[in-house]
Amino acid sequence: MTACCRVARAGEVAVMLDWAAAEGWNPGLDDAAAFHAADPDGFFVAEVGGQVVAAISVVNHSDAIAFLGLYLCRPEFRGRGIGFALWNFALSHAGDRTVGLDGVAAQQANYARSGFVLHGRTQRLSGHLATEALTLPVARAGEIPDLERLDAAANGVSRPRFLHAWLQDGPTRKTVLKRDGKTITGVATARTCRDGCKIGPIIADDAPAALHLARQAASAIGESRVTIDLPDTAAPFAEMLRQQGFTEGFSTARMYRGDAPATGQCLQAVATLELG
Repeated sequence: MTACCRVARAGEVAVMLDWAAAEGWNPGLDDAAAFHAADPDGFFVAEVGGQVVAAISVVNHSDAIAFLGLYLCRPEFRGRGIGFALWNFALSHAGDRTVGLDGVAAQQANYARSGFVLHGRTQRLSGHLATEALTLPVARAGEIPDLERLDAAANGVSRPRFLHAWLQDGPTRKTVLKRDGKTITGVATARTCRDGCKIGPIIADDAPAALHLARQAASAIGESRVTIDLPDTAAPFAEMLRQQGFTEGFSTARMYRGDAPATGQCLQAVATLELG
């Protein structure tokens, strides 16, 4: 039976995240709305006989950069070419943009055959951070444009639609700021997940500042079980977390098809493995 590939409906993004949770990715409780807001046309599914059996996202952050994630297929439909057909269908959404992804080990060779080149690795560290009194301010809506500029400098990617949703304050999502006078020099966003919380992005001048931001973000959300996804350029921060008892769950390959963006030294943790 032939698969039908199409753009996912808004409610189906939550289903995609349920599948990701079943695969052990532990998404945030409110990730679906923030993901969909980044690019409503950037989520795709394949149907067989009216049943959704595979999914993927290719989110266009800007005219230059897209990011691929949530590449999932129901186990009983694997090995039929459905996932690869959806892959090609979704990648057309990116046009001539550079496309990034965080690839698991089992798929990296396949991604390379589609033109993706290794540019670094991302490691997932998990552990506990004791909550403490909140001394850093929580971001306000009016500060989001400044945070977008800080994020663009750190990631080499302008992604205002994604960040406008990602940084919104709410019961399951808090962003804390570090200032030098009136200038915002650091930021960390914590979000409640199926298990504990994840913190990202973390943008800070150095590892001690990153750890302080992480502690404050975890405290703001009221959760001590923490997961952080770190680029390999943040080795000093990774070492500090290991000294706190954090352990590595897995690592992914950060790969790009096209010219990779130039990240800054202040990028200490990525926002999400699904959208970069």
